[in-house]
Amino acid sequence: MWKYIVKRLLWMIPVLFGIAVVIFTIMYFCPGDPAAAILGNGATPEAIAVKRADMGLDDPYMVRLLRYLNQVFLHFDLGDSYFYNQSVMSGILYRMPYTITIAFICMLLQVIIGTPLGITSAVHQNGFADRFCMLVALLGVSIPGFWLAMMLVLLFAVKLGWLPAYGVGGLQYYILPCLANAFAGIASQARQTRSSMLEVIRSDYIVTARAKGLSERDILYKHALPNALIPIITVVGNGMGMMLGGTVVIESVFSIPGIGSFTTSAINNRDYPIVMGGVLFLGALFSLIMLLVDIIYAYVDPRIKAQYEGQQKKWGRRQKLNG
Repeated sequence: MWKYIVKRLLWMIPVLFGIAVVIFTIMYFCPGDPAAAILGNGATPEAIAVKRADMGLDDPYMVRLLRYLNQVFLHFDLGDSYFYNQSVMSGILYRMPYTITIAFICMLLQVIIGTPLGITSAVHQNGFADRFCMLVALLGVSIPGFWLAMMLVLLFAVKLGWLPAYGVGGLQYYILPCLANAFAGIASQARQTRSSMLEVIRSDYIVTARAKGLSERDILYKHALPNALIPIITVVGNGMGMMLGGTVVIESVFSIPGIGSFTTSAINNRDYPIVMGGVLFLGALFSLIMLLVDIIYAYVDPRIKAQYEGQQKKWGRRQKLNG
């Protein structure tokens, strides 16, 4: 199993390399001039040209790309911000706890709310509970996160005054952002859980368990749910990535100083090192999450774990034969 984990970690290198190339290329061809943005509207063309030369923006595409890749992958440096005159990595690490907190709470809400909704919907297929749960799921995948966030602010912050509308502080500051960001994930979790449970509860061994007189609770949670977990875990992993991406909008709406708002303000300011560093950092974080999902697969499904162990034994035998 350890060899598989190391192999997956090594595979992250080409993945991050591809992300770095793609995001650098997008930023290179984006309209706008960082030098002009830094100097302001009153800058002369000569001053802008000098600033561009100092920043290395006049170099050809391949020269700048190779310089950036060398800086990131050989020196582990995401560069410096054009506007803040500080390391991009230090800015990301300072803001990371806010983004991770929102994403983690949203993932918990997705699992705690979405999974029971899906199970209830599957057990009461075509009934009132099923239609209600699927209506909630349909609304979740249809309503844009930013619109829901603004509606929650208008209702609970402006009209009722129950919760703060922006900023960070205690737990109450995270309620509205997490609800807005988690709603789509809850909907996806409910839909996938319903689909997986419907497939499992029609199996022969579930019919046999009912014939033996087992309680419906034991049948659902001890026999059906464990065998339906693989696609459910996949949705949880993908949902965590979706939560991280959703913070880009949610943090801007609620003025939370996380990586998302940091990146959004950098886009407006043409601060390309922050944009590239933020995307690369979130890409690395999502890759680690998917690795964790694959490891959980092995402990949930013994067949997958046996497959990993069998591959390691074959590799060991080959090494002995070659030796």
